[in-house]
Amino acid sequence: MAISGPDGVDAAIAAGLDLDGTPIPDEMLTLYRTVMELESQRARSGVKKSMRNRVVKTGSKHFDQATLDARLKAAGWEGLKPKEIAFFYG
Repeated sequence: MAISGPDGVDAAIAAGLDLDGTPIPDEMLTLYRTVMELESQRARSGVKKSMRNRVVKTGSKHFDQATLDARLKAAGWEGLKPKEIAFFYG
């Protein structure tokens, strides 16, 4: 199964298949769907905060610490927090 882009993993989950084409166990799918349903009901604190969280989480896989920190600041968000640096770059 060829997966790319931000919705690719969601498409694979919906199909119940891992990236190599093997079925995802029902217990895993059930737990995942339960947690995602609960998450969909959680009150949000703001779109920009959620955007920043996604940028940090995903950006840390693609940018070194200094670059991501600088890009966050240039975009108008605060730079990386010490706990984010420890978690994503430690």
